Amino acid sequence: MKRELFSTEHDIFRESVRRFLKNEVGPRMETWEHNGGFGHDIFTLAGEAGLLCPSVPEAYDGPDAGLLYSAVILEEAAEYSNFGLSLTMHSEIVANYILHFGSEALKKAYLPRMVTGEWVGALGMTEPNAGSDVKALKTKVVRDGDHYVVSGSKIFISNATVCDFAVVAVKTDPSAGAKGLSLLVIDTNLPGVTKGPPLKKIGLKSQDTGELFFDEVRVPAGQLLGGEGKGFSYMMQELPWERLQLAISAVAAAEAAYGWTLEYVRGRQAFGQAVADFQNTRFVLAELKTEIALGRTFVDRCLTLLLRGELDAQAASMAKYWCSEMQGRVVDAGVQLHGGYGFMAEYPIARAYVDARAQRIYGGTNEIMKELISRNL
Repeated sequence: MKRELFSTEHDIFRESVRRFLKNEVGPRMETWEHNGGFGHDIFTLAGEAGLLCPSVPEAYDGPDAGLLYSAVILEEAAEYSNFGLSLTMHSEIVANYILHFGSEALKKAYLPRMVTGEWVGALGMTEPNAGSDVKALKTKVVRDGDHYVVSGSKIFISNATVCDFAVVAVKTDPSAGAKGLSLLVIDTNLPGVTKGPPLKKIGLKSQDTGELFFDEVRVPAGQLLGGEGKGFSYMMQELPWERLQLAISAVAAAEAAYGWTLEYVRGRQAFGQAVADFQNTRFVLAELKTEIALGRTFVDRCLTLLLRGELDAQAASMAKYWCSEMQGRVVDAGVQLHGGYGFMAEYPIARAYVDARAQRIYGGTNEIMKELISRNL
């Protein structure tokens, strides 16, 4: 079906993203998987190619191109272990926190360097004992004159081992619950900041995921985003777009898995005919194609609402929940139709299978998504 959201300019940009991924990401995937993450240099290359921070205004050396350009990156990068999520974590999540809630000094200091890829950003929310329930976070701070002294740790952090700074959720008032949560921009070269080694995951092995530790780190008070106690409110404002990004990548990853499966069953022979010619195969593929089309239609509708400023938390949670579940069904069926080869690591469908599992967990588990959806029944 023809999509109406994207213009000729978006199509031209899409081609440039494809070339970048083919030339700079594809050849590095095996090395990244072996190392458990990528290097800082890929962000520099992405910056040179104009793929970072599409929404950052020209006043901060950004292209001011809009959210659809990031959607293009997410879609094209989905077949590369969802590499686009690492780029948009930097470009559309971390950058947005600074752009929307940071002081003018913070915007001028960080955003231009994020656009070029000189500085890589991460988001420090999840802790060893607090994930989807951000109100339970325990990383604490003590105000000491013109500084905050930060102690605690964060886990499952995208871009953790390569980041130059992180937007970190901290408790400025432990007794105030959600109203005691604040956001600090913390440079990772400060004394007391330690990066853990890349975490060993069953999927998304090429993605940089790690831990950040803070041992009485002195952070200048000017690094606070907005006001004290506003962190939870800021996170709630950003979550719809963050969760829609996951839905976008889920649909695109499902499309890639479907394409690999269709190519395989057309070429594979069984009992004197192509696997694609069996009725069961055709019916399974028909079901998958329909589900992907439904997901694509819903995601494009959510993107339209986002551009109008009308996307709410419920719709974003629905998109993240349903599309990630759909992705899981598609890749599972793809593995089955590949037969034994679907279980072999050198086949892209096998990597897609293990990579897809995380989609139902990060960005808020799907159980939490259903809880959020049900609050407005």
